[in-house]
Amino acid sequence: MPSPLFADHPADRPPERDTVEALITQARRLRGGLDAVRRESTVDTGLAADPQLRWQRALCDLAVHHLDDLGGHLDQLREGLPTESDDAPDTVDELPPAPPEPAPHERGALLRRVGSAEWNLLTDEVSWSDELFAIFGRAPSEGPLTLDELPSLVHGEDQEGLAAMVTDCLVDGRPIDGEFRIVRPDASLRTVHMVGEPVLDADGSTACMWAVLRDVSELRRSQQAVRETRDSLHRERQIAQTEHRLAVELQEAVLPPWRGSLRFPQGGRVALDLAGHYLPSGTSALIGGDWYDALQLPDGSTLLSVGDLTGHGVTATSGMAMVLGALRGMAVAGHRPGPLMAFLNQLLDTAAQPALGSAVCGRFDPETRRLEWAQAGHPAPLLFRGGTGRALDPPEGVLLGATSGAAYTQHTEQLEPGDLLVLHTDGLVPRRSPGAGAAHEGAERLLALAPRFAAARSAQDSVRIVVEEFGSAEREDDACVLVARVGD
Repeated sequence: MPSPLFADHPADRPPERDTVEALITQARRLRGGLDAVRRESTVDTGLAADPQLRWQRALCDLAVHHLDDLGGHLDQLREGLPTESDDAPDTVDELPPAPPEPAPHERGALLRRVGSAEWNLLTDEVSWSDELFAIFGRAPSEGPLTLDELPSLVHGEDQEGLAAMVTDCLVDGRPIDGEFRIVRPDASLRTVHMVGEPVLDADGSTACMWAVLRDVSELRRSQQAVRETRDSLHRERQIAQTEHRLAVELQEAVLPPWRGSLRFPQGGRVALDLAGHYLPSGTSALIGGDWYDALQLPDGSTLLSVGDLTGHGVTATSGMAMVLGALRGMAVAGHRPGPLMAFLNQLLDTAAQPALGSAVCGRFDPETRRLEWAQAGHPAPLLFRGGTGRALDPPEGVLLGATSGAAYTQHTEQLEPGDLLVLHTDGLVPRRSPGAGAAHEGAERLLALAPRFAAARSAQDSVRIVVEEFGSAEREDDACVLVARVGD
């Protein structure tokens, strides 16, 4: 209802009906597009625990409430416009077809969210619209509430704020713009946004006060859901960043500190030229449980190993640290590769956090150039000699932690001067398809590098070749590679 305060201003032209109809059409189209986005975000119910998905859904719900309110206001605006006169032009610009109008009960629900009231201070008359009675949960037969009676339905914590707004309006002539909660007769709680102005008489005194009240309960609930899901997503990201940092620090502390080539045994007659590299996932920032390791043992032999534990993050890297520490300790104690794998299997099988893992472990004797090795569900080492390569014949061995009391056999391979041994984990290539063919793709691509390995001058050069071939691949998993070249 207009205020006499602006009676001296020239009247604004009312909006044309065609303009309002065009706005209604646009609002409905936006609403239809938003519904499609909401359906897409709720297809996979298994992702309901994802904080980012919950936040996206809450934003969609909030946008729906805004658009519904916009549609309701535009409908009210259209209903208040005069109908076209008979002398209106016969031809008008044809509007694009609009989506179907909302169902009557839906449209009515939107309109019932906004009501109006006027309190006359001179005659003590009070008038409420039917919509305002519905907002307050009162029957029109009960009559409207005076300004003195209004606080009886206002939440106790909001009564002081409402009193201050009304006082500022009536005494100082300030416009009202604020929110308060009301407790309806059925004990339900609603949030109401109130805007209004004082109406002044000729001598400048307040004659009455008018206000428009809007039920914003659903809107505020949606905004609260957006805030909560946004905060939850922020916390989840902070936790993920912290876990990622811890996983990286743990991995860097556990994996061999050497960079570049390393020669074992140091000072021996026949040495291994060694180099290793960790390749992170191409599609994820998560750190996995992959490792590579080389260790000079007390008897002069060299321990070589690579492996991978299932999972990602701190759990995987801490499990990898446990397994790698146990592997080193048992190798130093003199255990051969086969029995060593059996002990690692028992360790994972009885661990507080059960996990599965694959590994290959070899022990190189520099005096005889023999390699004793065992594996646990892992790709076999690749041997390159004379410009060609082949996978070593694997001994029996199941995944670590898969079954109790598993036996692991070991094989012996006689190596020659200039031989190149490549140990790797199975995450080098993307898993485009299931099956054994995809599992061997990494080994096949490594074997195809035989001519380039033959021309490499060191183990480090060979590692660079591997990184050039696999470093930019869209891998779903991280990977490790260890290269050992037998000296003369």
